[in-house]
Amino acid sequence: MEWKKLLCSDRVRNYKNPASSDFRTEYEKDYHRIIGSASFRRLQDKTQVFPLDHSDFIRTRLTHSLEVSSFAKSLGQNISKRLWMEQIDPDFLPEYQGYFCDILQCAGLLHDMGNPPFGHFGETAIRDWFKKNLSKISYHRKDGRIQPVSEILTEQMQKDFYYFEGNTQALRLVSKLHYLVDENGMNLTKALLGTIIKYPGSSLEKNCDSHIKHKKMGYYYAERELFADLQESLGTYGNRHPLAFILEAADDIAYKTADIEDAVKKGCLTYEQLAAELEQVGEKLTGKQKDAFDIMVKSLKRKYERAKVRELQQPGMNGVQNWVVYIQGWMINAATDSFIKNYQSLMTGTYGECGEDLLTGTDGEAMMEALGDIAYRYAFQMKPILKLEIAAQSVFDFLLERFIQAALYFETGEELTEVQKKMMALVSDNYIAIYRHFAKEVEESSQTEEEKECEKLYLRLLLVTDHICGMTDSYAKRLYQELNGID
Repeated sequence: MEWKKLLCSDRVRNYKNPASSDFRTEYEKDYHRIIGSASFRRLQDKTQVFPLDHSDFIRTRLTHSLEVSSFAKSLGQNISKRLWMEQIDPDFLPEYQGYFCDILQCAGLLHDMGNPPFGHFGETAIRDWFKKNLSKISYHRKDGRIQPVSEILTEQMQKDFYYFEGNTQALRLVSKLHYLVDENGMNLTKALLGTIIKYPGSSLEKNCDSHIKHKKMGYYYAERELFADLQESLGTYGNRHPLAFILEAADDIAYKTADIEDAVKKGCLTYEQLAAELEQVGEKLTGKQKDAFDIMVKSLKRKYERAKVRELQQPGMNGVQNWVVYIQGWMINAATDSFIKNYQSLMTGTYGECGEDLLTGTDGEAMMEALGDIAYRYAFQMKPILKLEIAAQSVFDFLLERFIQAALYFETGEELTEVQKKMMALVSDNYIAIYRHFAKEVEESSQTEEEKECEKLYLRLLLVTDHICGMTDSYAKRLYQELNGID
């Protein structure tokens, strides 16, 4: 792979005006499109860890995305500066340093934009519903046959729903669903779209081997032509964009440190418990990993003691907050060194063959794993969160069932019930317009009538997941209550 292509500033719909007085780069224009979008604003009411939390301190998807954007830009500054100053790649031009940072800053803002309500649990709820119900839904075909929907859809179409991913939805959202001008959505640069594709494979390729790029799917069947275009324009050809590794590292650093801070703030975890947990982990380590880990744990204790000397009311909270900032800096340096060390394999697409990411094998790896484990046990397994997730399952089950039943025969010529008509009237006009546009393309294609019927059914199911993923936590909960007559 080469940066000249990887940093492609073209858009699917190009409209560059040579006489324009706008001196922003194409990537800077991307930034303003993102922060002005409704989808970005909705992130303020989507769960990071604690659903429907009323605290001003606890992170939402919006504040998390801002932090990821900041870390991604910092990593971009460090890595691009070293690539240029150390002359690691003679084809890496000085102007690429700014492009690096702008693309990564935008990618950080976008990376969670496709997530449904109620965080990662929402993804699981959607997958589970389709795995349980797709084979049970009967569909009356034009030729009179009655078949389960799962038998009508192709294997890839089915697996798109069985393996539903917020990251995959983000690509669909920004490339199509923002129907302000046309069907190209925000019409972002190809370099940015390539960076947010974390897993460059379809649902058919998921878990094909141990390579990290096949851990999950990266695009829907509906976006197959866009994906092929991006691969050709960027020269990635089935490989992860190198900047996607940097974005992933920024995300890991942000959430694994922030989850600890939020857990302490919520009272799920105390300074004493955190220190004790880390000491137990440190006892099992050896060599350089242990030396680095011990330094980090000692730093936590020093910051706590300093807070006590200052006679702060919450020395534990203050100590943890200060320590989190320290750990974030440490991890940024570790990820930077890792990118430079593994540069050649990153550029050939071989890095990640054994599932490794940029923090694998660094002196920060053990700490990152420890923080993730501690946050899971102390925060994610809290009874209030478990209760909310159980309640959220009821919300998803209800909304998916009602909207799917309404969408099955939407605009097929079959008569909908009055309730089904009202349900479809609740769906976003933008999403309806996108469905109609691509359904028309299918109808005008050279496919057989049976293939057309299959693909349009698939698009109507996507219409439902598009609509539900666009909901905030509060809206999904409120709609569920209103449709069930709950005050």
